[in-house]
Amino acid sequence: MKIGAIVESFSKDFAASLKEAKRVGADGIQAYAGNFIPFDATAQQLREIKAQVNGEGLVFSAICGDFGNQMYYEQLRDLIDREKRILEMAKELGTNIVTTHIGVVPETKNCVQYETMHKVCKELADFAKSVDGHFAVETGPEKATLLKEFLDDLGSDGVAVNLDPANLVMCAGDDPVQAVYTLKDYIIHTHAKDGKQLKKFDTKALYAPRYYGLEFCGWDVIEETPLGKGNVDWENYLKALRDIGYDGYLTIERECGDDPCKDIGDAVRFLDAFNVRK
Repeated sequence: MKIGAIVESFSKDFAASLKEAKRVGADGIQAYAGNFIPFDATAQQLREIKAQVNGEGLVFSAICGDFGNQMYYEQLRDLIDREKRILEMAKELGTNIVTTHIGVVPETKNCVQYETMHKVCKELADFAKSVDGHFAVETGPEKATLLKEFLDDLGSDGVAVNLDPANLVMCAGDDPVQAVYTLKDYIIHTHAKDGKQLKKFDTKALYAPRYYGLEFCGWDVIEETPLGKGNVDWENYLKALRDIGYDGYLTIERECGDDPCKDIGDAVRFLDAFNVRK
């Protein structure tokens, strides 16, 4: 496996973030489209961004193309087309993976939420297959078994999985270790993050309250922590990834904390203690 870091997590400009990623020992980076990578980036701009990343001895593990879940529930054509363009840009940057959130897969297929999510994801899956790429759904809003059923129903790995073990623990209250085995045919990228669920809640009230007629529950139901300080069983989680033959990125994501550069450096050392790169 390889270790990556989300450049925005360093809370610095792009050039400084790349240098920090190299300094802490990352092999690659992930960046958000619409931030350091403009949505309207030209081919020349993309070549320059890629050269800048490669110049630090890094590569792109994936691009994040996340506009929230509105496009999946409302089938917004402009955002769907933008998502496709991001995958095209990702390929020009040297990766064929775009990670995203799609909302919350409902427990029943007989509802408008499932129908619209399925329709949009099927279109994205077909497009991704046509360009030899993948959109990777981030885990957490629903349990792994439900997400697998949804993906199986698409009949394509054009929409695959970005496995975030912390989100499974914090939000779905699911076991990331078992999730690896459940989703093994779809995992193409992972986020290295840790956390705790502070109280039970309906994930629909966190991720998509307006589309399920719920009140937003607030972020105080979960707590992100540095790696090893939350409830992810890292030893068995990493063993599970090895068991299924996963050899992709463990991309560190740090969305809070007073010293993110230190936290990311500590996370690299934490993962290296498990010999993940051997």
